[in-house]
Amino acid sequence: MQARMNNPAYVLPSAMKGIGALVQAIGESGLSKELTEIAALRASQINGCSACVHGHVVNLRKGGTSEERIAAVSAWREAPWFTDAERTALQLAESMTRLADRSQESVPDALWDEAADHFDEKELSALILTISLTNMFNRINTTTREPAGVTWG
Repeated sequence: MQARMNNPAYVLPSAMKGIGALVQAIGESGLSKELTEIAALRASQINGCSACVHGHVVNLRKGGTSEERIAAVSAWREAPWFTDAERTALQLAESMTRLADRSQESVPDALWDEAADHFDEKELSALILTISLTNMFNRINTTTREPAGVTWG
């Protein structure tokens, strides 16, 4: 498999500056790397982005996440390996990603309140930015047909 074109963020190098700044801010927020990867994996699974699913699984393995947890991300509601905070982050990832599936608001007040109970403002900001950035890359990669296993950077 081969992508239709190079990643647009590399074709337009100044775009990488903004993306790099977002990634740096997320990393400085205090939100755990494992949690950002789990939330990003869930969004990527929903969007069918094989390149991002592969990348997040690789990152989780490198970070020491158990195979049980990685395998259960897509079925997190029925899996015992996630904390309440992680479950809230996974629900937020699903709600922010499945915008067209909503009947009312994308993130109901109850979910927002739950997230605010688990994460301070910096962490919640990082989680929102993580999910948003993941959705952007999912859309880029599925449009350009980026295959799984590609090394970026």
